[in-house]
Amino acid sequence: MFLPEIRIRAKCSLIICLLSVSLLSSCAHPERTGEIYDPYEKSNRARHERTKQSDQGMIGPVAQAYGKTPEFLRTTVTNFSDYLALYPMVGNNILQFDLAGAAQNSTRLLVNTTFGLAGLFDVASDMGIYEDSTGFGDTLAVWGVGEGAYLEAPFLGPTTQRDAVGGVVDLATNPMFYYDGGRYAAVGLLALLGAKLDKRFRYSGSVDQLFNESADSYVQTRMMYLQNRRYELGQEVAPSADGCTNGYADPYADPYADPSASTGSCDTE
Repeated sequence: MFLPEIRIRAKCSLIICLLSVSLLSSCAHPERTGEIYDPYEKSNRARHERTKQSDQGMIGPVAQAYGKTPEFLRTTVTNFSDYLALYPMVGNNILQFDLAGAAQNSTRLLVNTTFGLAGLFDVASDMGIYEDSTGFGDTLAVWGVGEGAYLEAPFLGPTTQRDAVGGVVDLATNPMFYYDGGRYAAVGLLALLGAKLDKRFRYSGSVDQLFNESADSYVQTRMMYLQNRRYELGQEVAPSADGCTNGYADPYADPYADPSASTGSCDTE
């Protein structure tokens, strides 16, 4: 009875490996500080428009409906999703030789497992033990893999070739895919979906402004994503539209931060 399950996992592993090799081979593009490498802009723009349409027609309204559910419920779902993400984070901390981060995330994992009812409650944050956020995309960056080309993933938004590989690996290492033979994989996916909808609800004003009021929402999205991502990795960011280079992007985790906010600063008299 376990043979089909093993075959499915083997096929999934093969697909992930092939995708990773294919995408990582494209990340060999030599990068310069502040460069925007977007050779697929035409297809990216087409996917960006479909993302906008799906957001306006489905994702946005569903997020607004989800936002009407009790905040306690939404927080619990997000807590559980964040809890599941800690498992691969610890692994990535180790792969990056970040022992301090591994210790911090392991402690957070232990506290929320023991006292937070398997992550339903974020007791660790109340104790001052916060998440040292990382992923396989960060690990690849530490290993020296270039970010590759900018991409707009269907329905998911902005990323790069390196982070696309990282996202696939992070999703594939969700512990719910393996707990009790993977019978509760849907639980992990639903928790992740709930967390994404909650984020879309909380950032609704910024996302709507970006999509509806930007002169070019594609360029704005690309700029904010790359600046924020490079900031997270401790890299320099591209100059802002007014030529300022002495400031970093606003370090929001969400790529759809308020587009009216300043992404850099220039000294003025």
